[in-house]
Amino acid sequence: MTKANKGLVVAGIASGVGKTTVVLALIAAYRRRGLVVQPFQCGPDFIDGGHHTRASGRASRNLDGWMFSVQENREIFFRGGRKTDVCVVEGVMGLFDGVDGRSSGGSMAEIARWLGLPVILVVDASAMARSAAALVHGFSTFDPALTVARSHF
Repeated sequence: MTKANKGLVVAGIASGVGKTTVVLALIAAYRRRGLVVQPFQCGPDFIDGGHHTRASGRASRNLDGWMFSVQENREIFFRGGRKTDVCVVEGVMGLFDGVDGRSSGGSMAEIARWLGLPVILVVDASAMARSAAALVHGFSTFDPALTVARSHF
């Protein structure tokens, strides 16, 4: 693994689950540890990129599996990640949501695989209990080529 691809993807089960809040908290925590953080935003949301830029002190860069090829996404990511300690990529919509419902084309899962990054899954479990575990299990096993980070509390 090169220094440029040390990072992670923050993806959600859907839009509006708190991905941006988690990304900003991670950026702040990494910076408090003295790390240089390069933020990325996926998809057409440019407002969150402004928050990333302010929190990290570095311009947030855009990745997009629908508009850019695999090679273009990798070039943007590796160029942006040079001379940094960690890259934090904020996902768009739900982890597996993309161009259509039949493939992973244009999805955050596709971007994570292209970049070889693990995924931190954000779940709004405010109206759930044990069902959240079943939901996370499904997201973790749906695509065996994807690494969904696990935590043991």
